[in-house]
Amino acid sequence: MATRSSRPEHAHKAFENRKRKPELKREAVLLTAAHLFLKQGYRRTSMEDIADRLEITKPALYHYFTSKDDILVGCYSHGIANILGRLKHADEATGTGLEKTRAFLHAWIEVITTLEFGQCVVSLDDNELAPAARREVRRLKRRIDRTLRQRITEGVADGTIKPCDIRLVAFAFGGAINSIGAWYDREGKLTTAEFSAAYADILIDGVSMPPERTPRPRRSATK
Repeated sequence: MATRSSRPEHAHKAFENRKRKPELKREAVLLTAAHLFLKQGYRRTSMEDIADRLEITKPALYHYFTSKDDILVGCYSHGIANILGRLKHADEATGTGLEKTRAFLHAWIEVITTLEFGQCVVSLDDNELAPAARREVRRLKRRIDRTLRQRITEGVADGTIKPCDIRLVAFAFGGAINSIGAWYDREGKLTTAEFSAAYADILIDGVSMPPERTPRPRRSATK
């Protein structure tokens, strides 16, 4: 999760020191833009709004990003990188296809409920982008779908996931997770960690192979 120094309200500090590394300044632009896009909408947020929040000039902002589309692609890239990065870590600690699928869903849900970059992936409409930028964003989104299908395929192969239409299941999972951006409340009764685990369990229960029933021991005829 973001540290205190990297929160949107502190992002402008990245520009106070001219010697600060350019990648840190790019990160500050993306963090600020993601916050504004989610708060007031992509279309209603201007490059001037982002520059004002960072306390820099518009020409300075264009030094790091060529357009608002370019910034949004960067926000998507960060969000997807977070999802896939957490998945890679989860894969190292789990075994079966079912476990890997659950770890994927958990990581995906956790990123979009805790990180603003992750929320951008599910909450913003890529139809507002220019064609070239839209193609790039959809290419990034396909990485998530492709990785998810691989996990489901592993589960079907090892018998921990029911035989199913893998493409349809991946779409169902994606639709359920993408909808979170429209209704999830961080101030709800569950913590983000509790919510992520519970929601992943709900989704995964629908495809899990039931455990084999073990026969009950017969009662003895003698007392």
